[in-house]
Amino acid sequence: MVNLALQGGGAHGAFAWGVLDKLLEDGRVDIEGLSAASAGAMNASVYAFGKMTGGTDGARQALHDFWSRISAAGSLYSPAKRMPWEFWSMGGNSDNSLGYWLFDSVTRMFSPYQLNPFDINPLRDVLTASVDFEKLVMCQCTNLFISATNVRTGKVRVFKNEEMSLDVVMASACLPYLFKAVEIGGEHYWDGGYMGNPALFPLFYHTGSKDVIILHLNPIHRADIPKTSVDIADRINEISFNSSLLKELRAVAFVNKLIDEDWVKEEYRARLKHVLVHSIRADMALSDLNVSSKFNCDWDFLTSLRDKGRETAAEWLDKNYQHLGKQSTVDLRAEYLGLHSGGIVDEHHQKSQPNPTNGRKAKTRSAPASEIKPTIRAIS
Repeated sequence: MVNLALQGGGAHGAFAWGVLDKLLEDGRVDIEGLSAASAGAMNASVYAFGKMTGGTDGARQALHDFWSRISAAGSLYSPAKRMPWEFWSMGGNSDNSLGYWLFDSVTRMFSPYQLNPFDINPLRDVLTASVDFEKLVMCQCTNLFISATNVRTGKVRVFKNEEMSLDVVMASACLPYLFKAVEIGGEHYWDGGYMGNPALFPLFYHTGSKDVIILHLNPIHRADIPKTSVDIADRINEISFNSSLLKELRAVAFVNKLIDEDWVKEEYRARLKHVLVHSIRADMALSDLNVSSKFNCDWDFLTSLRDKGRETAAEWLDKNYQHLGKQSTVDLRAEYLGLHSGGIVDEHHQKSQPNPTNGRKAKTRSAPASEIKPTIRAIS
């Protein structure tokens, strides 16, 4: 049993569709918990509903049907549709498309309360056709944790199975420059990716599995410095949507270090979980795509992302399946925090390595309770 954390990314969520499809087809990895935001929340809810109603084959079919509906809706309603002659010259990106340029310009000048006063959102109809939320709240096969950002407080709100609804998933995927904030229980919410992309802490406290596989859609590393206004905006978008995840991973690395180096007194060890972190990354597969491609709903484009996701997942399983339940397959300090174990900044580290501290206890002093309690609160 493992936990899976799904990032958002608009149409790039089709890559996650491919990863899920391959994991289901392979059959060796059973998913206990799914924490997700934005497009990841849609994948998670569709997966869980398909799994509870039709098992493995049902989940695969549900995901296929959902993305097929996304493509059909996009061909009719996408605000950034490309002209017929533009399909042959732009690949998956649309930043030079007249339609995308107009869409981007208008949404920078007017809010959705002006442009879309009736809050028309085709995604609502797609989700309604794909998931019966009255049944999903009774799902026993998968623990769902869907993140949304509270507009007033700026805090993340995580919704669990018994709270699942169409509004919850729509709130998790509510881009504030396109749609009005979604109201749930008197509070208003925007896209969950701003404060939890995705949130990891529910997987630590509400599931039994130690393994967390993070599916990255937003690149962490970029080889080149952005110099055009479009590239700069794209990189700001990627950094912003990765920031909350990196903060949580820093806390995970710290707590794992406390446990590995035996800083925690025996009576407090049960309060902490040694998390085994794994990563399936789309950096290389999606390296030629920018933010504009997240609005591309062309079926050929979506299925190409699915196929890349399947291929990446297959490679990951071949290399890392044997380590599940035993050790992390990424070095958190080097891969995500830019640090060697000695604390030296390493900006050029790119390759994932197994955590060298797993399974080893250093002879160091135990920390008093006064030092441990703030740590526990910090990762909550």
